[in-house]
Amino acid sequence: MPEVTFRIRWPDGREEACYSPSSVVREFLAPHTAYSLAEFLERSRTALDRAALRVEAKHGFRCSLADAQAARLAQGATRFSPDEEVLCLSMQ
Repeated sequence: MPEVTFRIRWPDGREEACYSPSSVVREFLAPHTAYSLAEFLERSRTALDRAALRVEAKHGFRCSLADAQAARLAQGATRFSPDEEVLCLSMQ
């Protein structure tokens, strides 16, 4: 299961490297694409949940790193209004 690091830029200009244990995140986010905060949270939450479920299907337990990443993104988003934009900078 290929891991993916996706880099984002929050509305205040702060950049953050985010982790997904699965490439499924590529189905939900695209590099060089801006999303409203609400859309970004929905897409990233869904992607990270699917990634954690893929790990569970393969290894018998959810990926706690994917769940923790989703929680960090939700926490970080509380500083902004839902109509502000998050930019997905890159995926590796």
